Amino acid sequence: MAEEDYGSFVDLNQMGELAKSSGPTKVDCKDLKEFKQMARQGYWAKNHKLRAQVYQQLIKAIPCRTVTPDAEVYRDIMGSASTKKRSSSIPLPEFVDGNPVPHYCLKPDAVASVHQIINCLAGQFPDISFCPSLPAVTSLLLHFSIDEAQCFEHISRILACNEPGKRLLDQTFLAYESGCMTFGDLANKYCAPAHKLIVATAQDVLEVYSDWQRWVLGDLPFSHVVRVLDVYLVEGYKILFRVAIALLKFYRKHKAGAQGGQGNQQQQDSAKVKADIQAFVKGIASTVTPDKLLEKAFSIRLFSRKEITLLQLTNEKSLQQKGITVKQKRRNVQLALNPDTFSSEIVSAKEMRDIWSWIPERFALCQPQLLFTTSTHGCSLNRFYSHCEGYEPTLLLIRTTDGDVCGAFLSSDWEERKRGGNKLSFFGTGECFVFRLKPEMERYEWVVIRHPELASSIKNQGQENTASSESQNSDSNSLQQPEKPAGDLSPFLSARHFNLNSKNTSMFMAGNFDSIIVGGGDGNALYIDSELNHGRTGSCTTFDNPPLCAESFQVSLLEVWGFQDTMAAS
Repeated sequence: MAEEDYGSFVDLNQMGELAKSSGPTKVDCKDLKEFKQMARQGYWAKNHKLRAQVYQQLIKAIPCRTVTPDAEVYRDIMGSASTKKRSSSIPLPEFVDGNPVPHYCLKPDAVASVHQIINCLAGQFPDISFCPSLPAVTSLLLHFSIDEAQCFEHISRILACNEPGKRLLDQTFLAYESGCMTFGDLANKYCAPAHKLIVATAQDVLEVYSDWQRWVLGDLPFSHVVRVLDVYLVEGYKILFRVAIALLKFYRKHKAGAQGGQGNQQQQDSAKVKADIQAFVKGIASTVTPDKLLEKAFSIRLFSRKEITLLQLTNEKSLQQKGITVKQKRRNVQLALNPDTFSSEIVSAKEMRDIWSWIPERFALCQPQLLFTTSTHGCSLNRFYSHCEGYEPTLLLIRTTDGDVCGAFLSSDWEERKRGGNKLSFFGTGECFVFRLKPEMERYEWVVIRHPELASSIKNQGQENTASSESQNSDSNSLQQPEKPAGDLSPFLSARHFNLNSKNTSMFMAGNFDSIIVGGGDGNALYIDSELNHGRTGSCTTFDNPPLCAESFQVSLLEVWGFQDTMAAS
C-alpha cells in the first residue's frame, strides 16, 4: 500500500515530523508482552505508514461480536451518498454529549467525514446511549485510515469488543459516570497532593473530574495523544486512567510553580478550574514531551486493571442503587398543575413548580398528591406517620408563625424508621435535600455531592446509624466506625455515596414516637416535636446548611405531599 494512502485526510504540514516515515518499516512481533513494550517505547512513532499498519493489525485482533459492521457495510449504506459533498454541519448524535470533533491534523473536509462516520455508527449501534469520547477516537483513527469505510470498520470493532475484562470505550452513562468516580478514587490514592489541590480550589470536585477522559481524548496535542493511542490499542482502557493521573500530577506541579510555592489557593467556580486544566493540557507540549508524559504515567506503582475493574463495578452498583443510570438532563419540565384542583395552604402553584424543578428528574412528571396536612388531620405525629407510610419519596412543607416557609425532599418511606426499633435511627439516601422558600429561595443538597473531600469511611450496606435527638448529637457522632475488611475497596466518589463518614455526613431522615428529624451531624436541619407545633432548625453536617428559618419556631401549618403514579399503594 502506498504511503500516501494513509495521508489523504491529514494536513501533512501540521503533522510535521509525524508525517515522515523514518525508523523501522515493519513490526515482526507476536508476543503480547513484547508488543506492549514496543508500544510504550514508541517503536513505530516515527513512521506514519507503519503506525497505520500496526493500528490495523491491532484492531483486527480485537475479539468482537459475531455480527460487527465492516467497511462493506459502510460502503453499502453510503452508496450514492459517497458522491455527495460531506458537511460538518451535520449534527452529531446526542450520545456524544455535545463534544465536538477535535481537528488535530485533519484537513477541513476530513472533519465532515468524521461527522459522517459517527452518524453511520449511530445507526449500526442503537444500544449506544452515551459515548462522549467517540468524536476524538474517530478523528484520531481517520488520520491513519485509507478511507472512511476503513475508519468506520476500525471504530466498529472497538465498539463491538466483547473480550471479557477488556474495556475500550464507555457506551452508557452508567459506565461513563462510574468511570469518573473511579478516577476520583484513583486520584485520591495515587496523586493525593494533586487531588488536594483540586479539593482546595474547586467547589465541585466531581464536576472537575467529569472531564478526565476529555483531557486525554480531546485536549492533548496530537503529538502526545497518538503516543497514548499506541498503548491504548494494546493495553486498553487502563492507559487512559494512567495518563489522566499523570496529567493531574503535571498540572499540580505547574500550579505550584506559578504560585511560587505559595499554598494560599482560593476556592472558585468549578468551571474555571476545568477551563484552567483544559488550557494547561492543550499547551502541555511546551513543558512536557510525549515520552515524559508516558514515563510519568507508567511510573505509578501497584496500579492494576483488577483494582480499576473492582472500583468500576462498585461504583456502577452504587449508581444503580440510586437509580442514576442515565444522564439527568433537566429539560425544564413544567409541572402541569391544575389551579382548580391543586390546593396548598403553604405554597402557590408557582412555588410548587419551582420546588419540582429541584427534584430528581424521574419524579418530575409525577403529580403532587396531598397526603397529610395539620389543618385537616390535626397536630399528631402518629397521624402523620399513618398518612405518610407506604409512600416514597415525599415532600415536607412547613410554614412558621413568622411566615417563613421551609421543607425537605425525603427519598425514603417513613416506615423505614421501624427498623431501628425504639431507637431513633437515620435512614434515607443522598437524594434528600432541604430548602427554604421564604424569605428567600435556596436548596441545600447532600454535602458530599459538592464536597467529597469531607468523606472518610464507606458505610456498609444495610448498616444503620444510631441517631440522636438534639441533646444526643455529640454522643452519636463520636461512635466508632466499623472496621473495613482487609483489601476492601472504598470508592472515593461512589455514586454520590463516596467514602462516607456515616456518622455525620449521611444522616438524612429519622423518626420515632416523639419527634422527626431531617439532617444530622453537629445539629439538625429540621427537628419537629411529637405535637407538630414546635420545631428547631440549625446547621448540620449532612446538608451543610444554615438555619432554614428562626432557630426555634412555632409551626403554623405542616403539609406532606406524595408523588402520584410512583408511589406504592398504601
